[in-house]
Amino acid sequence: MNERDFADLAVGHALNALSEADERAYQEALAGNPHWDHHVSGAADAVAAISAAVEPVEPPPSVRASLFARISELPQEPVDVAGPEASPSVGDEDFAAAGVASIESERELVAAGVPTASAWGPRRWFTLAASLAAVLILGFGAVSVSQLVSPPASVVALRSIEQAPDAQSASTTLPDGTVATAHWSPSTGQSVLVTDGMPALASDKTYELWFVRGDTPIAAGTFEPDEAGKATAVLKGEMHAGDIIAVTIEPAGGSPDGTPSTAPVVAVATA
Repeated sequence: MNERDFADLAVGHALNALSEADERAYQEALAGNPHWDHHVSGAADAVAAISAAVEPVEPPPSVRASLFARISELPQEPVDVAGPEASPSVGDEDFAAAGVASIESERELVAAGVPTASAWGPRRWFTLAASLAAVLILGFGAVSVSQLVSPPASVVALRSIEQAPDAQSASTTLPDGTVATAHWSPSTGQSVLVTDGMPALASDKTYELWFVRGDTPIAAGTFEPDEAGKATAVLKGEMHAGDIIAVTIEPAGGSPDGTPSTAPVVAVATA
């Protein structure tokens, strides 16, 4: 199994959607390649971030009944791997009828000289897509597959900072209960602001980030919290030691002249 195939399995494992054979293959691959564990944490973090950001929705009974009815109708015969003549082409293969290739079938294909990608590629993606489709239908709403598999850049940046040996953070709590935490790391050159409880703004307003260096504010991008006021926002530009990370309320799109038009609603001292 190559690393790309393992990354696919890691997503299915995070969703608790692997078959018994795939779970066994996943565990064997991880045991033999412990340096691939970043795919495991990445998939788990992505699933956790999405599930935390979306309110669960109870599916109508008809959806569940329809789903299980469709599953019960699928043939369960094993895949015939006797040879090229007995194997349909990738374009014509009925993946739903074929089911998931077992580890034994995989080994037989390898022994016969068939590239492993032919066993793991299309069928793996069909299984993964089916798992994701069930998750989207039964609770995650309009979440794209790319969002599930690939965490947002801000989450990746925060993870990079937290894993850095020189990671630092500072928090402030506002009178209304809003919490803002700045995370930064000189070695990575990144800084991120995480908020919880930021008040919603009118559609013609936005929150803008600033590095306040001495008496000089330096624009560092805009962000929009979710309905709970939560946001993970990467600050654009280089942070200097002692900067204050501030947030102001600006017209949609950010300050028109590059300077704050309001007093900061959040200010996090980093020194």
